[in-house]
Amino acid sequence: MQRIILIIFEFKLIVILFLILIIAISCNNKNTIPDPLEAGWNGISVCEIIEENNNIRVLKCTFAPGIGHEKHYHVAHFGYTISGSKFRIIDETGIREINVSTGSHFYSEVKKWHEVLNIGDSTAVFLIIEPK
Repeated sequence: MQRIILIIFEFKLIVILFLILIIAISCNNKNTIPDPLEAGWNGISVCEIIEENNNIRVLKCTFAPGIGHEKHYHVAHFGYTISGSKFRIIDETGIREINVSTGSHFYSEVKKWHEVLNIGDSTAVFLIIEPK
């Protein structure tokens, strides 16, 4: 009888240790790539919070010519271009250059990562609206 109790105790101990290990591993899966607010360019922030509450976070991101946004990720978001310019974008699909027009808008699902650089001759400004 004591042997059965000991086996049950050891089994419970193994299950508890296994669960602790699973929890520890899942806690360490934090995204190591910064979000748009955390990311900047050469140590300088390019985005600022305009509004944040329980429902949304609104960022204003400004890119003078030659300024970019280091590698970062996005949650699903809506973007509006206050002032456009020409950008070089690097992401998992490669490198491309696009002209972003003033007044244009976009919606994007989760973006694993990308990096952008304003290669145009005018300052670009975006509003990024992220639902929570």
